[in-house]
Amino acid sequence: MTHILGISAFYHDSAACLVRDGQIVAAAQEERFTRKKHDASFPKCAIDYCLQEGGITVADLDYVTFYDKPLLKFERILETYMAFAPVGIQSFLKALPIWIKQKLWTKDQISDKLGFTGKILFTEHHESHAASAFFPSPFQEAAVLTMDGVGEWATTSYGVGEGNRLRLDAEIRFPHSLGLLYSAFTYYTGFRVNSGEYKVMGLAPYGEPKYAATIFSELIDLKEDGSFKLNMKYFNYCAGLAMTNRHFSKLFGAPPRKPESKITQREMDLASSVQVVTEEVMLRIARHVHRVTGKKNLCLAGGVALNCVANGRILREGPYEKIWIQPAAGDAGGALGAALFTWHHYLGNSRKVDGEHDSVSASSLGPGYDSVAIEKYLTEASIPHERVSDEELIERVADLIATENVLGWFQGRMEFGPRALGSRSIIGDARSSKMQEVMNLKIKFRESFRPFAPSVLRENVSDYFNMDCDSPYMQLVAPVKEEVRLPLSSDTKALIGFARLNTVRSKIPAVTHVDYSARIQTVTAEEHPLYYRMMRRFNEKYGCPVIINTSFNVRGEPIVCTPQDAYRCFMRTNMDYLVLGNFLIEKSKQKPLDGDVDWKREFELD
Repeated sequence: MTHILGISAFYHDSAACLVRDGQIVAAAQEERFTRKKHDASFPKCAIDYCLQEGGITVADLDYVTFYDKPLLKFERILETYMAFAPVGIQSFLKALPIWIKQKLWTKDQISDKLGFTGKILFTEHHESHAASAFFPSPFQEAAVLTMDGVGEWATTSYGVGEGNRLRLDAEIRFPHSLGLLYSAFTYYTGFRVNSGEYKVMGLAPYGEPKYAATIFSELIDLKEDGSFKLNMKYFNYCAGLAMTNRHFSKLFGAPPRKPESKITQREMDLASSVQVVTEEVMLRIARHVHRVTGKKNLCLAGGVALNCVANGRILREGPYEKIWIQPAAGDAGGALGAALFTWHHYLGNSRKVDGEHDSVSASSLGPGYDSVAIEKYLTEASIPHERVSDEELIERVADLIATENVLGWFQGRMEFGPRALGSRSIIGDARSSKMQEVMNLKIKFRESFRPFAPSVLRENVSDYFNMDCDSPYMQLVAPVKEEVRLPLSSDTKALIGFARLNTVRSKIPAVTHVDYSARIQTVTAEEHPLYYRMMRRFNEKYGCPVIINTSFNVRGEPIVCTPQDAYRCFMRTNMDYLVLGNFLIEKSKQKPLDGDVDWKREFELD
């Protein structure tokens, strides 16, 4: 057997992945164990988990592969500083000690922290992304497109995957970056870079793209083939400690919004504008890649590939027959890509694909807990609970959802990547007109404008949405069908901004965004057996194959990993019930947590 450990670390979303003879054994982000959101530290806990899941020790590893090349990245930082010097000295002096003490010595850190004496390899950042997109995909051959903030130098790259080979043919280089353009607007609209970009995407439908023409004329020079250059006059990320500068603020008429201050129509319009621009860039690139590669399938990865609105447009309007998006498309997925690149491309081992099924096991690659472990925890912690059979659980949960209860749903192995897919989820009734507000403000402690995603039975997806394909990883947005929508009065249609928020606009209002869109997860019995059976029973009894599915966490915390994490989150929110495997826990029967605090206020301050 050949064991390969893939590692990503030191920037954001550190992670580890174990591959055995080409099969993905385990993968997880470090944040899930340390409980530090987007933890960038060396992923020791994630590595320990992967080894444990594989039943091996460090001595059994044949290769350890790191997901980028630190020396190339440091070269980019030095060259960028030299190009802008003496401007940027503060930024350079802040970064330099971290490089000198830590990042330049990645190979030594791997050896020292793991006690590993075998071969240590380094892939380029976008090679890792590309490998994470193509090698687990269902396709024997495909075009591959990767887009993010920046790796070593590349910010966008494309190429071709065929069998066990992968090549990247062209790239756009730093400082010209679609990911950094989006992050600049994330910063400017008052959200946190590398974590708030999805908030900008969710905010966009409340606005109008009033600034799109300005972005195209002043910020980005976009060509027909999707290649582009940014006007660096307006950006500060090369030389400063902020994403934008005074020229950017002058162009858009105000300084950046202060975090946690009131969101105005201006921020909504800015979000809408950068989203429109991003979609146009991604569509042009995707079409160009199709022209030059001639491939009918497309694989996507990199942080920009988490823009599920743009992904949905590529699927609907692009020339590809099928697309596959890595569920852990950001830096965490680089660990998986690094390991698979080593097995297939570096070692030359073959792939077996069937054109339909991927090899990421529904992204259920994290820790799982059986009934013995869960019951031991509940008993030792004196937590009132009820043990039920699968059939009774399915029946009870369907009825609880139908009566507008909110449930924490904890089953099987934890998902790898940013989405909850029915293993670590909070679920509710998509038909409820009040559920979006209740779940945002009382469960998730987050901004009220944030949309919730639907889980829908795969066989019913085209009954509710303008889409009829698999979307198991919540990476595609599609419109709600006309026949599912409800008519709006002329007064309601005239509303703007957040005044549109609480309008009931479809038969599934809790998962219908203000522009009639939804970020869809299709559910099958093969991928999520118990989740599927529960949803099917809900549909049989109440005539709806759609429920709300949001990640099991609160604002500022990672998705829960252990039963302890799940119970703690359950008790600090207004969830009504918690399902841990076959154990049902009712909130009204619980005692308050010792030393608890006002968690709503804590997370508002995040």
